[in-house]
Amino acid sequence: MLDESLLDAPEALARADRRGLLRGAAEAGARVRTAARHAAEAGIAELKPEGRPRSVLIAGPGTAAAGVADLITALAGASAPVTRLESTGVAPAAGALRWSLPGWAGSVDLLLITTTDGTEPGLAVLAEQAYRRGCNVVAVAPQRSPLAEAVDGVHGLVVPMASAPFEPDEAEMSAASPGALWSLFTPLLALLDRVGLLSAPPETIEKVAARLDRTAERCGPAIATYSNPAKTLASELAESLPLIWTEGAGAASAGRRFAAVLSELSGHPALAAELPEALPAHGVLLAGSLAAGADPDDFFRDRVEEPEHLHARVVLLRDRPVGGLSAAPAARELALSHDTPISELEPEEGNELECLAELLAITDFATVYLTIAST
Repeated sequence: MLDESLLDAPEALARADRRGLLRGAAEAGARVRTAARHAAEAGIAELKPEGRPRSVLIAGPGTAAAGVADLITALAGASAPVTRLESTGVAPAAGALRWSLPGWAGSVDLLLITTTDGTEPGLAVLAEQAYRRGCNVVAVAPQRSPLAEAVDGVHGLVVPMASAPFEPDEAEMSAASPGALWSLFTPLLALLDRVGLLSAPPETIEKVAARLDRTAERCGPAIATYSNPAKTLASELAESLPLIWTEGAGAASAGRRFAAVLSELSGHPALAAELPEALPAHGVLLAGSLAAGADPDDFFRDRVEEPEHLHARVVLLRDRPVGGLSAAPAARELALSHDTPISELEPEEGNELECLAELLAITDFATVYLTIAST
């Protein structure tokens, strides 16, 4: 159950936020600036690449690393193939995870390693394997971590992971926390801009940070629910199964991350799919037991002591439209024809990265509010 009264009580929200999630979401813009400074200090701006890499390989554990790989695929996948190296192991623990390079990886490929931990022996072994194959290796990891030392030892480039202004450099960070994604993602934006796989010059990264700041002002705990898009979305998603339908490559990445952090931080299940394939894939859910009007039991029974049934709710995330065909009207028609409520998010005007940052920020704030206010 969601305690909606808590959403409009900023001081009570702060007391209930024992993991510092709200502060992490609010300071995403500051974290982007810190990460950009770390990238510059590490020498990314001075790199003189001999050409674009043939492919980009990405390895790392947890929700943040998966989100980074997904975002890079959306932004740079047209310039070079992007492959996430999946981990293997008997448990999701740093010491048990292992990664391997594909057989074709070699000197014309780029390996990116991202982690909020830095103690994974499997990533150090991967860096050594990449060095023997001649791959270029870049890691974003906590400063003075075993992984940072291992990558430096094989002549790779290490960018210290940015911490928030209120955190010491050594502070642990959940891989699903709002700030983790930007700490790992921002230096790689600067790197991929330098090697020509996407466009993210310093002025664009500053625009991203500014958009995150403005979104934090709109979504902060002091802003009432009726004018706060993140609190509104959190209220709408309570006691529902979110069906996150996306349109556009950036929105698709944001939607998949939204589903992942909803599950990991708040324990709230969600399904994500891209339009138009989402309509046949999820259409049966709107007509079955999850439909808004579905109740297979006796209408006249006493429900006072019973929990609410879980019903589907569509969340439509869209990139800024650039003309052409859109499946959004068909999505609205399908949802409304089954009496299924629909929430929509579309960013304000801006470049591709700014729009993506806004979608990520609003959904991160919504997840945090749902996590804190759920009882």
